[in-house]
Amino acid sequence: MTTSKLSLKGRITALSATIAVAALALTGCAATEEKADFGALNVQLSWIKNSEFTGQFNADTNGYYTEAGFSSVNLIAGPAATESEVLSGNALVGIANPISTAPVILEEGAPLKIIGTTYQKNPFTILSLKDKGNIVTVQDLIGKRIGVQAGPNETLFDALLKANGIDATQVTKVPVQYDPAPLVNGEVDGFLAYVTNESFVVESQGYEVTNLLFADNGLPFVTESFVVTQDSIDNNRAALKAFLKATIRGWKDSIADPNAGADLALNVYGKDLGLNADKEYYQSKTQNDILVQTEETAAFGLFTISDEMIALNLATLKAAGYTISADQLFDLSLLAEVYAENPDLKG
Repeated sequence: MTTSKLSLKGRITALSATIAVAALALTGCAATEEKADFGALNVQLSWIKNSEFTGQFNADTNGYYTEAGFSSVNLIAGPAATESEVLSGNALVGIANPISTAPVILEEGAPLKIIGTTYQKNPFTILSLKDKGNIVTVQDLIGKRIGVQAGPNETLFDALLKANGIDATQVTKVPVQYDPAPLVNGEVDGFLAYVTNESFVVESQGYEVTNLLFADNGLPFVTESFVVTQDSIDNNRAALKAFLKATIRGWKDSIADPNAGADLALNVYGKDLGLNADKEYYQSKTQNDILVQTEETAAFGLFTISDEMIALNLATLKAAGYTISADQLFDLSLLAEVYAENPDLKG
């Protein structure tokens, strides 16, 4: 009887020890997973540090990038040759768009891919003053002086003309910077801009404006897209997924409280830029409402690019003179894995 009790006690003790060892092993595994260290995160932004990047600002400020395993975060202000910065290794991720990335892939053989996008609809516009240039249709571009910034924006403008069958010689392209002053001063009839940025700035100065939206005139492409190298996809996949997860969390915060994101642009990340507060608050909210969120993102999550949207982008590129396949330009497998592993991110 006593022997039986001791044997039972011994078995319980042994079982408890086994469970304890197993628990320690699991704890050790969890600790190992939590210690992921991807080093410094460098992200090449497409523009200055304004409300366009409230999601990234939130992800940084709220510690999501740190939680994801990045030791430091460097959000590099644009504009810049984003694709070149990514190819050179200066940035793990660059923010660009299919119209600027596809030519680099096709013409230079660059091993680049888009792995997700913030804006489901691009905000590019030809901005004009209603009582002067008043460019309402693409045909109104003919004979006009259009202010166009060098680099990716020039590629976009050329694509707009090509997609609408307008010869480049029919329009006078005037080199400008990003300040819309040449439009206000009458140096140009139209100005390549963002409908959520320069258009608001000029209108807030008391001018009635007209917007010729690219998305409604032959170029309905996504933008604020995440561009990475194929080498990073193959050999640094975990870091890219960590970036996507943290950035999704940041954008969810931006959508929940757009004013907080604008505050970060005004008071932290762009505090030395002299940003227009009214414009920043307007842009932060408006981009969420008309560019970031769609029925598709509601169903499948932020940064989604559906098969239908990919087809539309490829058709846009073809109309602009760039024939490229989905596999050459996009790889959404990382985003799919992030949502499969973190289904709560969709909510």
